[in-house]
Amino acid sequence: MIRVLRALLFAVALPCLLVGVWWLASDSSTSVYAPPLRTIVSRFDDVWTADRLRADVLPSLLRLAAGYATAAVTGVVLGVGIASSRTARAVCEPALEFLRAVPPPVLVPVIMLFAGIGDTMKIAVIASGCVWPVLLNTVAGVRALDTVAAETARSYGVTGLARLRYLVLPSASPQIFAGLRQALSIGVILMVISEMFAASNGLGYAVVQFQRGFAIPEMWTGILVLGLLGVVLALLFGLVERRVLAWYHGSRGARRTTGSGRA
Repeated sequence: MIRVLRALLFAVALPCLLVGVWWLASDSSTSVYAPPLRTIVSRFDDVWTADRLRADVLPSLLRLAAGYATAAVTGVVLGVGIASSRTARAVCEPALEFLRAVPPPVLVPVIMLFAGIGDTMKIAVIASGCVWPVLLNTVAGVRALDTVAAETARSYGVTGLARLRYLVLPSASPQIFAGLRQALSIGVILMVISEMFAASNGLGYAVVQFQRGFAIPEMWTGILVLGLLGVVLALLFGLVERRVLAWYHGSRGARRTTGSGRA
């Protein structure tokens, strides 16, 4: 219990400190572009009503979920396929390095030409940026497969889908989840960027509309909502990761305990 309380204290201490510093430093601000934090907070109830949450936040979350899921499935499938074949790695790596170096926001005008300006474009933009950390981490995880475990599986005749399910994916899952975590933050960024182009709803659209209407405190509330959304998504991802990789974190804890005992 003490350990949980200590971890909770460490998690909230810095955010609370930063909010307090922002509140005190901005309290006497007269700048139109940097209003006091108390002014921004006072606008939350008026701006982010239930109707606006349904109109702007929910569509953004649905687009993020669709693009992120598409990138996750595509990245894992392609990553396993590429990592399982030396020839595929030799053929694909130059193209992958080139495509990874292209910033996804640059592709927005190109994707708009083929996918239009609807939700399909926004989902494609999110997926185009999220897929790379998942794919590359999957390749790294599969290539790091323990040779002893691989030879043992081969000697017992574990091949095909059984090998993929019980050996390859579990072994690569820590790396895969590392890629998924990186992709989540990229997805939030691309969600906002995609909604700034020819959109009629969404968080990115709302922030731009507030800015264009010179509603600066309202614009800041949208930025804070995006930050809070990122925190919530990261916490949810951490819960899923700890549940799925419980065996991995347990084995690491056991190794640390064994090592400290020997020391």
